[in-house]
Amino acid sequence: MLAPVRIYAVTNIKGGVGKTTTSVNLAYLSAAGGCATLLWDLDSQGGATYALGGEEQEHASARKLLTGKRELPELILASGYPGLDLLPADFSYRNFAVQLAQRRHPTERLLKMSRSLREIYGALFLDCPAGISLLSENVLRAADVVIVPLIPAPLSLRMLAQLQEFITREGWTDLKLLPFFSMVDRRRALHRELIAGARGQFPQMLATEVPNWSEIERMTVRRAPLTASAPCSAAAQIYAALWAEIRARSDEPTAAQPPLATVRRAEEFHERPHGP
Repeated sequence: MLAPVRIYAVTNIKGGVGKTTTSVNLAYLSAAGGCATLLWDLDSQGGATYALGGEEQEHASARKLLTGKRELPELILASGYPGLDLLPADFSYRNFAVQLAQRRHPTERLLKMSRSLREIYGALFLDCPAGISLLSENVLRAADVVIVPLIPAPLSLRMLAQLQEFITREGWTDLKLLPFFSMVDRRRALHRELIAGARGQFPQMLATEVPNWSEIERMTVRRAPLTASAPCSAAAQIYAALWAEIRARSDEPTAAQPPLATVRRAEEFHERPHGP
């Protein structure tokens, strides 16, 4: 019998919102908590692969994966962190949607491919490229939890509404949609206004916010998760709070709201000074 694996997709139609930083830090925290974890870098730009010190795998093209000439377990690399493995990106992933379109049942291929990983891992994180494509639909069909980093901007909220409508239209009632605000600058009135309005419009919005700090941006310079290189830093603590909230919300019934105590703790955390 296949082991239960929870698939977390970190995605957004827009780029530059902190998807890779989120994927790397949450995957590290999952592994550090004792869960065998795999991070699959689906973005042809390979940001997560680079951040974890990995390199592209030779002969790991999207076409070979989809035709069965290469199997996912063959391509797995150790990340150097206990319990965390990496499926590195490949530049051919830019054509993933094109290759998917040439297969039977193209929207279900990623889910089928992930089955070979279920006897190995308890958590699979998908770091997804920006945009809407057949790959995006594959990701949504495969995932149990969709984590959406959002910058506080009107177009981000419009995108979230469209994503929520698509999930509802497809009838994926068991899919957890967990958006949160990223790159937040609470000194800006517009950010405060948009965040307040969004929390009323989207009750599933996570309480934890990731600020727009240079410390977080420098993660890719260090090529290590913040939660590993500086676990006591304010930035690492924010990702720890985010992961704790995601885990708690993932275990709730789909229609449930976050516990009030969880929201209050997160709000109190963000009211304290933490960094620049």
